[in-house]
Amino acid sequence: MTRTTKQYRALILCSILATLTACGGSSGGGGIGRVPPPDGGTDWQPGVFLDANTYYAQCRAPRAGIDPATGVAYPDVAGSTLDENNFLRSFSDEIYLWYDEIIDRDPSLYNDPLNYFDLLKTTAVTTSGAPKDKYHYTYDSEEYYQLSQGGVAAGYGANWALLSATPPREIIVAYSEPNTPATDVGLLRGAIVLEVDGFDIDVATQAGVDALNAGLFPEDGETHTFVVQDLGAANSRTIVMTAEEVTSAMVQNVRVLDTPTGKVGYMSFHRHRAPAEEALVNAINQLNAAPGIDDLVLDIRYNGGGFADIASELAYMIAGPAQTAGRWFETTQFNDKHPVTDPFTGLAIAPIPFHATTQGFGALPAGQALPTLNLARVFVLTGPGTCSASEAIMNGLRGIDVDVIQIGSPTCGKPYGFYPVDNCGTTYFTVQLRGVNFKNFGDYTDGFFPGDPGSPDMSEVPGCSVADDFTSPLGVATEGRFAAALAYRDGQGCPAISGFAPTSGLSKTSGALRPADGAVYRSPFDSNRIMRQPQQP
Repeated sequence: MTRTTKQYRALILCSILATLTACGGSSGGGGIGRVPPPDGGTDWQPGVFLDANTYYAQCRAPRAGIDPATGVAYPDVAGSTLDENNFLRSFSDEIYLWYDEIIDRDPSLYNDPLNYFDLLKTTAVTTSGAPKDKYHYTYDSEEYYQLSQGGVAAGYGANWALLSATPPREIIVAYSEPNTPATDVGLLRGAIVLEVDGFDIDVATQAGVDALNAGLFPEDGETHTFVVQDLGAANSRTIVMTAEEVTSAMVQNVRVLDTPTGKVGYMSFHRHRAPAEEALVNAINQLNAAPGIDDLVLDIRYNGGGFADIASELAYMIAGPAQTAGRWFETTQFNDKHPVTDPFTGLAIAPIPFHATTQGFGALPAGQALPTLNLARVFVLTGPGTCSASEAIMNGLRGIDVDVIQIGSPTCGKPYGFYPVDNCGTTYFTVQLRGVNFKNFGDYTDGFFPGDPGSPDMSEVPGCSVADDFTSPLGVATEGRFAAALAYRDGQGCPAISGFAPTSGLSKTSGALRPADGAVYRSPFDSNRIMRQPQQP
């Protein structure tokens, strides 16, 4: 059983609506490749692990045809559930960052590889009490390929923010993709969802939970009815939307503001998927078309991450060649079994540079020189949905002494990443590496948070704690976080603390989460630092 995006969305909604009683690839040079299994190779011996290659691509239901990710035939051969479980067990022991914290369980006792995979991770917690590994999941391989390459997924184009975990619940539109079913019916930022298919959002029955999940996270072609109250409206209204394949706009709201103290560029960057490369290049060119940009406000409050190479490209475009010369963006560290060699590429571990040219994502050819802003500082607007590759932008720039000013709420805390690994039609994502910047810092497992400029805690970033403001469109100078950035820039200091801020002497996650700090729903793909998978031979 592979879990579709919709199934993950339903699980996420159930976890957030906690009071509802009804919520019940291969590579050359050392990567994963298939070799014949030895006789008796599937017998379990605690603490004894055969090479993962022994079990690779031996499938309960072998695929036929051409793998769109590689352009060659699928490597699958007939196998069993036990073969798939054994692959996961050995693979995890070889490359999981905290392999020595996995409880070794007999793979023959599990009849579903996904259930077995769920157990192949650490159970440790961080200093704040949060799970050490919050990023362990799977995707249907074909769906993952389509999602990562094209930024296309079924939906309405409305990105939901789930603000309240207990009644009275609140589901609000954070932003909408242009030219989608959502914008066709005028469903924009700040609209509150009151009902879904006749069920109030505070419903506590099985039918109600099913209706909420089905309506908020539909399959392609499904039609659902909503009662919403638009921002500033006195009355509610009923809308009907039919889900379709929506192409996400990676970058939106690119603009330049003329202020009394200079020109300020702004852009909201939502996803590190392949099409983002071209979108970011276009955005930087647009900002450069207004000569003399003094500062940039980079809005990544809803950006959960994605390709690390795209993060590197954007960091380079912000800082420029002079500040990045002779320095690198991020280096990766695997577990102690792989201290010097990348287990996927077979090559010596080398830092990710500040990419000065395109890497060949999407429509742009590789090797094209990137435009630059050449800025010594950047203002970043953040929230709990700012994760992984987005955090890497902040960390990478701070590593070369570009001033990063954080306005908003603490980020999610994910200095980790992985190469996606496909086996038998499921793509597995398990933490394989951590990233550190040029100053060798990467210890922000509880996120970056805005605070004291002089703090010795490298996770504390100069800036202001400001709650999300759903009463204004993104990119408008009066929107709370953008306004706070402009005021801070002009020397006016911070407004009263309104975002999710740390309590003195305690971890920031021990305080109460304010209602206006809900994270926008993201698929698991958008909450991680993704390394580019080597091609199969």
